[in-house]
Amino acid sequence: MAGRLWRLCNLLMATFFGLAAAVQVNDPDAGLWTVVYLVPAALTLLVSINPSVTDNGVWRSLCDLHSAGCVVGTVALARSLLAYAQGNILHEEEGRELFGLVIITIWMSLCRSSAKSPLGGVRLVAAVVVALFPFVSWLYIYMNKEMRASWPTHCKTVI
Repeated sequence: MAGRLWRLCNLLMATFFGLAAAVQVNDPDAGLWTVVYLVPAALTLLVSINPSVTDNGVWRSLCDLHSAGCVVGTVALARSLLAYAQGNILHEEEGRELFGLVIITIWMSLCRSSAKSPLGGVRLVAAVVVALFPFVSWLYIYMNKEMRASWPTHCKTVI
């Protein structure tokens, strides 16, 4: 049961990362963000197909390198937001980008740690929560017209 749930969570996250890459189509820095989301989409899809892929050296190296880049991006965006944010950070494009990087980093960490021991208990519950969070957030944002009203045009025309 836990193994199937872990695979399903990875399939959900691969879907989320793929959708996140797709909505970058009209973003001014689409190339960067498409890659930022497609790499974990591919890595996570591989885990959903074969969870033991996390033992593979190439998979681990790509995961570590991408996670390190996401941590650097998280720090840079957090500094920018602390200096320039004027309200709710979800109303700022950089705030949404920051949350994307945090989600990637958390998910890649869960995948990476699954190589050492199968996920179960608290870590599996955390995986389910993290896997559902992006979809619940997107639904909330989609339904919250006030939040979307302050977005730049390229963010409003995607969904």
